[in-house]
Amino acid sequence: MTCRCMADPETRLPVVIRDLGLAEYRAVLDLQQRLHTQRRADEIPDTVLVVEHPPVITLGSRQSANKLLASPEDLARRNIDVVGIRRGGGTTAHNPGQLVFYPILHLQQRHLGISQYVRTLEAIGMELLEGLGLACGRRAGFPGLWVGERKIASIGVRVSRFVTRHGMAINIQNDLDIFDVMVPCGLDAVTMTSVSKETGQTWDMGEVKTRLATSLTHHYENAKP
Repeated sequence: MTCRCMADPETRLPVVIRDLGLAEYRAVLDLQQRLHTQRRADEIPDTVLVVEHPPVITLGSRQSANKLLASPEDLARRNIDVVGIRRGGGTTAHNPGQLVFYPILHLQQRHLGISQYVRTLEAIGMELLEGLGLACGRRAGFPGLWVGERKIASIGVRVSRFVTRHGMAINIQNDLDIFDVMVPCGLDAVTMTSVSKETGQTWDMGEVKTRLATSLTHHYENAKP
């Protein structure tokens, strides 16, 4: 697995951003766990993993929100992996063209509560999408981002000993058909959308990742130890 690392030397609490390219979900999940353990021990700085995944459906810790509309055999025929994980929220899906980022942040050191952290994730996503020419907003009680009644970004986080795992997935130009085999986030009748579907434009994912890195640094660089 290759990565590209970026950091802001002016940040009192630096954020290291690692671009993992296209990487299998299970491998990145293992990496998150290792980094989480290291961050809790103050062996590494706050780190954000940025990645695209091959097709995969993840099941959250809230079982009632995990709703699949296809059999395991059908999903296997479609080469869609299914992974159960310990994070908030219900069923989500990832595939190439979707931008995913996983912050491994020490919330206590950054003086952030969990609700404020989620709002910051949403603000980062809104800033990124605005830069891509798409306005979106929040919906009370439903973490993530929306374009009208259509959902474009999902959030699922877990915090243990003040350190975060998992994060946010933003649909840029991924194949939305993957959402037809599940109920996204357990929300019946929700329609998923993407930047390309809403605007008719496609983007170089490297450029999108660079824009995300700028936004991440901007939102976290003012945190004080």
